[in-house]
Amino acid sequence: MRLRTLSCLLLAALSLTSLTPAAEAPAKPTTAATPAPKPTPTERIALWPGKAPVGDGTFEASTHELQVFLPPAAKANGMAIVLCPGGGYIRHVTDREGYPIAEWLNEHGIACIILEYRLPKLRHAVPLLDAQRAMRLTRANATRWHLSPQRIGILGFSAGGHVASTATTHFDAGKPDATDPVERFSSRPSFAWLIYPVVTMGEYTHTGSRKELLGENPSDALVRLYSNEFQVTADTPPVFLAHAIDDKPVPIENSRQFASNMQAHHLPVELLELPTGGHGLNGCKGPLWEQWKAAALWWCAKQGFIHVMAID
Repeated sequence: MRLRTLSCLLLAALSLTSLTPAAEAPAKPTTAATPAPKPTPTERIALWPGKAPVGDGTFEASTHELQVFLPPAAKANGMAIVLCPGGGYIRHVTDREGYPIAEWLNEHGIACIILEYRLPKLRHAVPLLDAQRAMRLTRANATRWHLSPQRIGILGFSAGGHVASTATTHFDAGKPDATDPVERFSSRPSFAWLIYPVVTMGEYTHTGSRKELLGENPSDALVRLYSNEFQVTADTPPVFLAHAIDDKPVPIENSRQFASNMQAHHLPVELLELPTGGHGLNGCKGPLWEQWKAAALWWCAKQGFIHVMAID
């Protein structure tokens, strides 16, 4: 199931930044590095029209926005990804799993829509509702943003991977009679990238994420509902996963179980098992970080979502 093709290895190698040998590197001060400035999105759009559903029939005020990063027109290929950063369901790690990924995707002609989903605080439906809304909004704006509605995927890291895997297994075709025209669009991702994702709420879950989403003692029914390895059906879209074998906070069994159930349904799936890197793949940098990125692009090319030339 690992990605072993020579082409992918070459792509991974080409994507790595050349390193100066340590003996030749000039001495650097030990002061902390200044964080890179946040890139400016092409536009921001409201996620909800003032009030957002909680999932129990009630609504709450919402000022959440989608940050839309469109590639230069000369590079744009019509593909888009809704990005869900990780953060244990208590924060959003956009500095590593958001803005740099948006810039990288734009370099390859892919639009990126960053979703800072509402944090659940025991309101288990809230992140999924936000992810579904982000998918609908992206499709609703596809013409204006020059996107192909059939090539809009979702990407999630860690707890954001749980948001993304939930959206990948819990979706609908839209509500044709909805008053809000956005709700008439499908929330089904065309594909998903899940990177060291929380998938299960069972034995191998990340306990902190489960506590924030479901509480201390959730019912068996609720645990199964959000254990997305059990929610795979014949309609689940193609999925690419990457996970380090030595990930302790979020064991690789999260990805292995999901991939196994995808295979059982004869669905397109690829799991890149990385030998080291732990959770976050060495702080979202280095050769292993670049390897999943190259592999994910190549996988999309094999699935027909992106032209192989866009990987170069």
